[in-house]
Amino acid sequence: MKFKLEVKDEKSKARTGTITTDHGEIKTPIFMPVGTAGSVKAVHQRELHDDIAAQIILGNTYHLFLRPGLDIIEKAGGLHKFNGWEKPILTDSGGYQVYSLAGTRKIKEEGVTFQSHIDGSKHIFSPEYVMDIQRTIGADIIMAFDECTPYPCEYDYAEKSMHMTHRWLKRCCDRFDSTEGKYGYSQTLFPIVQGSTYKDLRKQSAEAIASFEREGNAIGGLSVGEPAEMMYEMTDLVCEILPTDKPRYLMGVGTPVNILECIALGIDMFDCVMPTRNARNGMLFTSEGIINIKNKKWEDDFSPIDSNLGGYVDTFYSKAYLRHLIMSKEILGAQIASIHNLTFYLWLVGEARTQIENGTFASWKNEMVEKVTRRL
Repeated sequence: MKFKLEVKDEKSKARTGTITTDHGEIKTPIFMPVGTAGSVKAVHQRELHDDIAAQIILGNTYHLFLRPGLDIIEKAGGLHKFNGWEKPILTDSGGYQVYSLAGTRKIKEEGVTFQSHIDGSKHIFSPEYVMDIQRTIGADIIMAFDECTPYPCEYDYAEKSMHMTHRWLKRCCDRFDSTEGKYGYSQTLFPIVQGSTYKDLRKQSAEAIASFEREGNAIGGLSVGEPAEMMYEMTDLVCEILPTDKPRYLMGVGTPVNILECIALGIDMFDCVMPTRNARNGMLFTSEGIINIKNKKWEDDFSPIDSNLGGYVDTFYSKAYLRHLIMSKEILGAQIASIHNLTFYLWLVGEARTQIENGTFASWKNEMVEKVTRRL
């Protein structure tokens, strides 16, 4: 993987770049749709490619490991062949899912023992095994195995957890560097900064992660319930330390406002389940503000969903029709809303890139923050 830093904004820390992988280029800043089980919920690969214009999608190590299982993925020739997505894929390490299984997992130095949410079977994820699993899944960018601490989190626990994450990272790197990809293309390992919401721990962790000199770096353990201002403060602090010539990935973030504010702090890559999850519940993010399509006011609004975005879904279907589908619990409603929200997210980061290139990002960002928080 290669990263070329292209334009730096003069009035913020926003920047543009290009990540080059064996499955294609990614223009940053970028949002990555989440395909937890090898599928972005309710969306065809063709729609991801043609309508949403996704450049990279996510797969989830924990979920894919449990179902369909590594044997099936390896027989298929890796996740790209299995799901038909020919562009880059990133897999998380399963650390966040294990963190969310608080009642059924045990964390020790050697790794994490947990029970499957599907059938209760017991499994062990060690840093080495997680590297092997992600080698088999075959993503272009894979994540180090870490512990994601909750919020709030006591200082002592956050510190111990952070040091363990660093020790696990060393084991991840050793395993990754001593193994090869299985499908004839290269893979890249990103470490993850932890440290909860403590400045000194975040600084320590960012310095430790940077010292490993991998091709890119991630920031984890944020967007887990802490106030937004705290997230921005930690992100800003970490971005000051992580190298400027490598992509920075803020994991699991977030709302359109979160994304705009964190682009301004120097983040290049984002992912979040929010656009598809909220879409299925009738919440639309649009270029003019937030719509709850279930509200009666949209019942006879026959205007397009969001003509500013262009594309088939946003110009062909009306708000009234989409409301009818969502209220009737028709599957097509979830599909249309999901495609729309993802299209909006990709449009937003694409616009941010254009504004950075034009030197107008800072003023545009302030206008957009007002727009995307407005309830219509």
